Amino acid sequence: MNEITENIVSFRDVEKTYKRPRLLGAVYNTAVKDLSFEIPAGEITGLLGLNGAGKTTIMKLITGLLFPTAGGVQVFGLPPSDGASKSGVGFLPELPYFPPQETPGAILSYYGRLSGLGGPELARSVAGVLRRTGLEPHSGKRVSEFSKGMLQRLGLAQALLHKPRLLVLDEPVSGLDPLAIHDIRGLLAELNTDGTTILLSSHSISEVEKLCSRVMIMVRGKLAKTVRRSQWAIAPGGLEAIFVETVK
Repeated sequence: MNEITENIVSFRDVEKTYKRPRLLGAVYNTAVKDLSFEIPAGEITGLLGLNGAGKTTIMKLITGLLFPTAGGVQVFGLPPSDGASKSGVGFLPELPYFPPQETPGAILSYYGRLSGLGGPELARSVAGVLRRTGLEPHSGKRVSEFSKGMLQRLGLAQALLHKPRLLVLDEPVSGLDPLAIHDIRGLLAELNTDGTTILLSSHSISEVEKLCSRVMIMVRGKLAKTVRRSQWAIAPGGLEAIFVETVK
């Protein structure tokens, strides 16, 4: 009997068009079009594409920050705007922002309460993600003292607080030094081993190669190619060569 794998994310013929009002009429820009794909449970999936290819739009559609113009998006079999769906998703945007006068602990406690955590459970979760992301030694500092890499770690800690089943990460290693990248890569691999499904977008093809089992390459709002690790492992030039050839 074949094992049935649950699809955590499903896109069906999705289109997202942005309307920008102008003095005389409006300008319409279609960010993604005719987009269909699934992300199965337990997979680390990568999103690659040039700037403006639609990667961030896909992530915002999954997290319910945007709504499709046409087609359907489901997360855990539900609309992304559904509370039950949102509670299972952790999101790291490309440019996370936090109040500069606050400490990491205060910020994470606030986000934890928004996620329904409280009491000893909240305290354990905050302490746990500070430790796992390497921020524990900096827990007494204000965010205004943080480097870009430390802000990125705090953003990841926020995404992990409520132990989501799906992590959506937009440029998760942006601004990190090589040692921090190694640490975050190890953390993501550990989370995936524990059953967390991960969708990540990155301009670092080498990091995508190391982490992902499947990569979707976007070109001008459309899914141009899906590549599995077994394919880029034997391709001359690896995933980078496949990507360059696809987006030319």
